[in-house]
Amino acid sequence: MKRFFPRLPRQALLALSLACSVSAAMAHGDVVPQAVDTSTLPQLGSKWLEANPYDKSSPARPEALRIGSSAYNQNCARCHGLEAISGGIAPDLRKFDEECSGLADAGKKAACYKEMDDYYVGTARRGRTRDGRVYMPPFEGTLSQEAIWAIRTYLEVRRDQ
Repeated sequence: MKRFFPRLPRQALLALSLACSVSAAMAHGDVVPQAVDTSTLPQLGSKWLEANPYDKSSPARPEALRIGSSAYNQNCARCHGLEAISGGIAPDLRKFDEECSGLADAGKKAACYKEMDDYYVGTARRGRTRDGRVYMPPFEGTLSQEAIWAIRTYLEVRRDQ
């Protein structure tokens, strides 16, 4: 049987393997959080809101969705997957609050969504660290409140699909 690849020394195989791993890790871009231009959205102020101001009744929702999609791709897709479909590195954010949608009681459903909004904003602002390892970087200081809520708006639309 004819060989397609010549025998390579062990060091060459290791170098090739490492190069493939690095290029795969960098496939979704730089790992440094990227600022997002939110100047076309209504400014929310310095006090963090408790719920998404760009909900379905907001006239700013289409613009928040446009900005949120771009901001997600710049800052979140490398770990959480393109179009919010996880490749297994980090949680699938389309399913972030799916347990809330199945609740029949309107009060419990609203409380569940509020709890998930609190968790989302806290995680986006401060990141996630466990045992000294950073699982998600903090985005406060890089992403504005408007950008973080715009990303949430994008994720809500991805969930509904």
